Amino acid sequence: MSPMPNRVSASDVLFLAEESNRSPLHVATIAILDPGTAGFDYQTLVDLINERISFVPRYRQRLVSAPTPLARPVWIDDEDFDLTYHVRRSAVPRPGSMQQLQELVARLLARRLDRSRPLWETYLVEGLAEDRVALVIKSHQALVDGTHTVDLAQVIVDETNRVREVPHDHWEARPAPSAAQLVTDSVIAAVSNPREALDLATARGRQLLGILPGPRGELRGPLAAALSQQRRFVTVATQLEDYRRVRDVHGGTVNDVVLAMIAGGLRGWLLTRGEQLRPKSRLRAVVPMSVLDEEQPTSLGSTVVGHELSLPIGESNPVVRLHQVSYALKAHRETGRAVAAGKLAALPGFAPTTFHALGARIVHEQPPGSYQLAITNVPGSQDPLFVAGAQMVETYPALPLTENHALSIGATSYDGGVYLGLVSDRDAMPDVEVLGACLTDALQELVESASSSRTRAPRGRKPPRKP
Repeated sequence: MSPMPNRVSASDVLFLAEESNRSPLHVATIAILDPGTAGFDYQTLVDLINERISFVPRYRQRLVSAPTPLARPVWIDDEDFDLTYHVRRSAVPRPGSMQQLQELVARLLARRLDRSRPLWETYLVEGLAEDRVALVIKSHQALVDGTHTVDLAQVIVDETNRVREVPHDHWEARPAPSAAQLVTDSVIAAVSNPREALDLATARGRQLLGILPGPRGELRGPLAAALSQQRRFVTVATQLEDYRRVRDVHGGTVNDVVLAMIAGGLRGWLLTRGEQLRPKSRLRAVVPMSVLDEEQPTSLGSTVVGHELSLPIGESNPVVRLHQVSYALKAHRETGRAVAAGKLAALPGFAPTTFHALGARIVHEQPPGSYQLAITNVPGSQDPLFVAGAQMVETYPALPLTENHALSIGATSYDGGVYLGLVSDRDAMPDVEVLGACLTDALQELVESASSSRTRAPRGRKPPRKP
């Protein structure tokens, strides 16, 4: 009898059931590489992943549904695993611009992963200006859970340009369990773990509610829209020093400044659309954050939870906007469970890709209609990193869109930069490039407020002077 493989979690059952052509649920990382004189080609990438894939065994496994709906699907080794199917080659016309890369990435993001194969793809995009190349790594959010599997991008990145030697992995697929084994194991699992069975029943119930007529949750506003099958992707590159300068003058954290910039950018974008904003206008965002959790830690030493944040898009003063964001996040920092940015950045490999994937899972688990925008912001290494000797010069996350949500924003800080990836529905937000420009303007507005020629805005009332 073959050993029983791992089953997906109850939340993964829901992810898989709710995925559609209009809402593919994969998380992507876009890395811009400078090969230097050594070069970087398709065969180099294939060889690298072939050497490192043993660190993420689930990337050679596919999903198999159980014979009964009362059992969860299982991960089994793909006996026909073909690495060259998953590692692909593409190009833009030389000298390729960032806009051309964004258009290609948008088309790749719109395509669902093949459920009959391991749920990931990697593209080498050649032809970029300055002889650079790009990696586009797509991984399904059910694949990367931070416990059994981290993101592939985390294990192919090195701290130096010297290629790290990895012991040869002689892999053979384990035989798949029979249908009878799957049924028997399902019964045993339900009896031995009633809580697990209850979670599965809850997930199936939510799945049923999701296919019944009527909206799953009321969601209104400019970011609410029925999704099409196409996407847009926009990148925004900024400098970490700008955020630190604002933090040093006005207080708070770099994360506060990033979120205040996003609030300001959204405000500017909405005004270009002619939206009427009142001083108290707010936009409900869910912001996954890493916290210490001894009961449910991931392999990264912490877990990720969703944090609801009302972005003050109605506030016209950028400094007051920042103070409002800082105050809203103060309670999270005072719990003692918040994980410092420096600790996250010091994790081995390139952990932000895994944290973005975990964040996407948390976003999908939020109650329908409870938020209007998903934002992830993950600190990364401030030293240069390398992929098979090629230096990674920029990296952008791309989060999936959940039903009725036309926009998602991910941010990664790396090597002195803060890189934002904006994913939007192609029909609902044809002007997402305007939002990208508004984000840059909002950051500049904050930087100018922190210059020596500007006075610092008070954080609260001053105590009365003593007579």
